[in-house]
Amino acid sequence: MRSTMKDSGPWALLRYLAKWLPLALVTGVLAGSTSALLLVALDWAGATREAHRWLIWLLPLGGFASGLCYLRFGRAVETGNNLLIDEVHDPKKVVPLRMAPMILGGTVVAHLFGASVGREGTAVQMAGALIDQLTHVFRLSQEDRRTLLVAGISAGFGSVFGTPLAGAVFGLEVLAIGRLRTDALFACLVASVAGERVCLLWGAHHTHYVTGPVPAPALWTLLAVGLAAVVFGLVARLFAGATHALGAWMRCKVAYAPLRPLLGGVLIAVLAAAFPIDRFLGLGIPSIQAAFMQPLAPWDWAAKLALTVASLGSGFKGGEVTPLFYIGATLGNALAPLLQLPVGLLAGLGFVAVFAGAANTPLASTLMAIELFGGEIAVYAALACTLSYLCSGHAGIYRSQRIGRGKFLHGRPAPAHLRLGELDAWRREAAGGAARNTEERH
Repeated sequence: MRSTMKDSGPWALLRYLAKWLPLALVTGVLAGSTSALLLVALDWAGATREAHRWLIWLLPLGGFASGLCYLRFGRAVETGNNLLIDEVHDPKKVVPLRMAPMILGGTVVAHLFGASVGREGTAVQMAGALIDQLTHVFRLSQEDRRTLLVAGISAGFGSVFGTPLAGAVFGLEVLAIGRLRTDALFACLVASVAGERVCLLWGAHHTHYVTGPVPAPALWTLLAVGLAAVVFGLVARLFAGATHALGAWMRCKVAYAPLRPLLGGVLIAVLAAAFPIDRFLGLGIPSIQAAFMQPLAPWDWAAKLALTVASLGSGFKGGEVTPLFYIGATLGNALAPLLQLPVGLLAGLGFVAVFAGAANTPLASTLMAIELFGGEIAVYAALACTLSYLCSGHAGIYRSQRIGRGKFLHGRPAPAHLRLGELDAWRREAAGGAARNTEERH
C-alpha cells in the first residue's frame, strides 16, 4: 500500500489525522460491538452444551444446516479471512454484508453442538464485513479501503482477545510473510485499542491466564525454550497442513458441500459417545487455564489437534486461533517436565508460539504474550515465536497470505503476489522449468 500522505508538513499530518482518527474510531466501535456480541453468544452456546450433553448428537444436523446456508447464500463469502486478505491485496468489490450474520450463525451452531473451532475468524470476518460497507458511505478510494480493511482485521482480533497491541500488529503482519504494512499502523492501532475498550464497555470479558514466576534468562533456560520452540513450529506446520489436506480431500470425495460437515459431525458425535472427550470440544478455555497450573495428560494437545482438524477440515465455521492456543498450552505443559522448565512458563510460550508458527505472525504473537502474561516473559516469547515461525516453514492457516519475502526460499525468488496456497504449484512449475532448461543444454 502506498502512503495516504501525499505531501509532507504539519498540514498534511493534520489532514491525515482528521481523516483517519474518526474512521479508525468508527472501525473500533463496530468491531468491539460485534466481538462483544460474539463472546456473549459463545458463552451461552458453551454453557448450554455443557448443561445438555445430548446436544452433541445434533452436531451433524447443525453442520448440514450451516453448510446448506453457505451453499445457497454464502458462496461469495465462504473463504472467510482469506477473502479479506485477498481484498486488501487485490481490491475488487466490497465484501458482502451477509458475511457477518452467516459467520456468526455458523460459529454459534458449531459451538452449541460441540465442534472444536475457535472465534478469531468470526470476529475478524464480522468486523471486516461491517466496516467495508463504509466504502460506500464515505466514498473511499481503493487505497483508503485497503487501509480500512486492515484496521478492521486488527480491531476484530484485538477486541476478541483483549490484546490491542497484538491486534494492531496482527492486521499488518498477517497479510504477507516477511513484509509489514506500516503505512496503516496508526489506523490499526487506534481501531484495535478502541475495539478492545468498546468490547469491555458492552460487558464482555476476556480470559486471564497466570504463568507464575518467570525465571531470569540463563543459558539452559534459553536453550530449553529454543528446543521447545522447534517442537511448537513443527506442530504448527502439522496443524496447518492437516487442516488443508483434509479440506481438500473432503472437497474431492464429497461433491455436495453440506454433506461434509454432516459427516464430520457424525464422526465427532460418535467419538464423544465412545470416549470422554468433552474437554476438547468448543473453545476448551478451562483446559487452557489448567495447563498453566498443573500437569495434564501428555496427549491432550494431540487430541485437540485431531478434533480441530476434523471440525475445520469438514467445513464447520469458526476460527483456528483459540484451538491453537489450546494445542500450544497443553503441548508446553507436556514438554515442561522433560525440559525442566516451569509448567506455567512453557504453557504460556506454547500458547503464543504455536499460533505464531501457524499464522506466520511472530511479532503479533510476541506482543500478545507480553499483554497476556506480563513483560517478564518478553525475551522468552520473542525467542519461542521467532523459532516456531521459522520451523513451521511455508505452511500457514491463511492460504491467501502473500509470500512477501520467503523465510528461506532457495533459488529463484517467489513472485511478490504469490499466495501461500499457490507456493507448492509454483515450486513444481519452477522445478519443471529448470529440468527442461537442463535437458536443452545437454
